[in-house]
Amino acid sequence: MLRDLCPALANKTYFNYGGQGPLPTPSLEAITCSWKRIQELGPFTNDVWPYVAKEIQATRSQLAKLCGVTPHRIALTENVTTGCVLPLWGLPFSEGDRLLISDCEHPGVVAACIELTRRQHLAIDTLPVKNLRHGANDQATSDSLVLERLEQHLKPSTRLVVLSHLLWNTGQLMPISAVAKALSHHPQQPFLLVDAAQSFAQVPVQEAAVASDIYAFTGHKWACGPEGLGGVALSERVLVEANPTLIGWRSLQNEGHLQNNQAELFHHDSRRFEVATSCVPLMAGLRCSLELLETAGSQQERLSQIRQGSQKLWNQLQQLTGVETLLNSAPAAGLVSFELPQGPPAPDVVQQLGNDQLWIRHLEDPICLRACVHITTEEQELNTLTTALKQLACKGEPSN
Repeated sequence: MLRDLCPALANKTYFNYGGQGPLPTPSLEAITCSWKRIQELGPFTNDVWPYVAKEIQATRSQLAKLCGVTPHRIALTENVTTGCVLPLWGLPFSEGDRLLISDCEHPGVVAACIELTRRQHLAIDTLPVKNLRHGANDQATSDSLVLERLEQHLKPSTRLVVLSHLLWNTGQLMPISAVAKALSHHPQQPFLLVDAAQSFAQVPVQEAAVASDIYAFTGHKWACGPEGLGGVALSERVLVEANPTLIGWRSLQNEGHLQNNQAELFHHDSRRFEVATSCVPLMAGLRCSLELLETAGSQQERLSQIRQGSQKLWNQLQQLTGVETLLNSAPAAGLVSFELPQGPPAPDVVQQLGNDQLWIRHLEDPICLRACVHITTEEQELNTLTTALKQLACKGEPSN
């Protein structure tokens, strides 16, 4: 079992996969083996470059397969933020264009958009999805409301829409393909940027990745890979219309002979958004983690297992006095967000649980607590968390 291969799960009850997943021992060994091989070949020799090229090609191909796109549409990045921001800043904006950003986006992406609008004299509108609290049992209603609100908040000058595939705070699943279709009928045909931090390696992503213009993900969360390596799937029109932003030797077609013609200076595929030297051994680790996940079942089979656990936890929380779940029915994936209105402050809850090696996290917007259920999560862990929360919730209740 994958769980048995993760040392981090042996001495704690862990529900923070949405922050960072545990690294399996075989993945760590693959990283170490790759590092040793590079040193054997020489870190900067003619002998090492074929090995490095093979590692990059294998990783790009595996990520492309998972996203349902061709390899030339995958750029290798360090994390979700760089995967979002580097192509974002290269899009062809004009002064007065507007960005429509959901109210559930990660601060790193929102801050980049704010600075972009300041520099290029753009404007930001908000797509309200935070108060949509429909779980898996009413996904169709949620999808319909998202599209309705999208239509209401799109403006003639909207040039970009930013919307996560799976909202990192409420756990609501967004209808990315339907959003992309709606945008295709808009006069401006706005670009669609999707933060896939919580969806990649948890829910099937091919349909959404193919439909998006920028679909950025990381390997260190639900994929249980090493931190420092992710990717972004880019649409063909981004590859044609967007300019490189942060530029380095990996962006160039020929680093030894620079052309005055900009059209010939940079790669014409996703590599124009790659920058410079990255940690090659991490690639072996991520591929190993992804292969371990595949041995545990197909994407849909793993999601079904995750849902069983998250729905069980959601049901248990529903039975607790003093605990309120954010979603009004069981989650569509593994994020279970909830509040203790009369209990201790959320940061204190996290610390008190952590004192017993039970790890969840608190979020600021909306203020809540979040537990993440993975295929490695055991039923007894769900019971342990529920029991601990019951005790904390009771602390806030007035005595008779």
